[in-house]
Amino acid sequence: MTTAALQTVLTVPERFRGPEGVANGGWIAGTMAEALSDNRSAVEVTLHAPTPLDTELRLEHVANTATLSHGDRLLVEAIPVAEDLNAPEFVPFTEAARAEAGFAGRRGHAFPECFACGLREPGDGLRVFPGPVEGTDLVAAGWRVPFTVADEDGVPRSVVGSVLDCVTGWAHFQPGESALLGRLAVQVHRRVYPGGAYSVVARATGREGRKLFGESAIYEVDGTLVAAARATWIAPR
Repeated sequence: MTTAALQTVLTVPERFRGPEGVANGGWIAGTMAEALSDNRSAVEVTLHAPTPLDTELRLEHVANTATLSHGDRLLVEAIPVAEDLNAPEFVPFTEAARAEAGFAGRRGHAFPECFACGLREPGDGLRVFPGPVEGTDLVAAGWRVPFTVADEDGVPRSVVGSVLDCVTGWAHFQPGESALLGRLAVQVHRRVYPGGAYSVVARATGREGRKLFGESAIYEVDGTLVAAARATWIAPR
């Protein structure tokens, strides 16, 4: 007995780019998480290859797995995770916004066009600029959610994934440094609302060879946890 696959076509608009010419990894992870789970369960998304922009891709859902492919090439795979993700501790919004002054990307950014953390125009990109929080091992930013990223149901998980993604990289990066996202586990507890103000927090949790590990979270102004993520990045050789 075989399980029939549910297939849809996904095209990533150029707006949601990360490195030049390819999709933001967190946007893809959030999209896959939404395809696989409509509740608060965590979803782990592995990026096997860069996802091209403005290209028809095959999103396939079989049993507990979702995959994204371009022709015969597997790009992304998502599976459910039976655990709650750890979240770095809350940083108040004013303190998180103050930390942005230390954002390393202002002094050197490998991907200045990135949808989440790039130096794009307000309302086009998310402009999440995490910097060190004094006296802690955290980086943080104050996220003011633009109305331009919302749909009729609010802010989609693709956008939430983008925010949770890049901030874990900046927990490691010095000016000009970069890596590519290899895996992101995402867990969304509450909705994000356009026009809202949120604290975005991350910490580096280790390094193993070329692999960089981190965890991140989004909090409401009262400290309520909105979403959390666990990331693995692959640094260049």
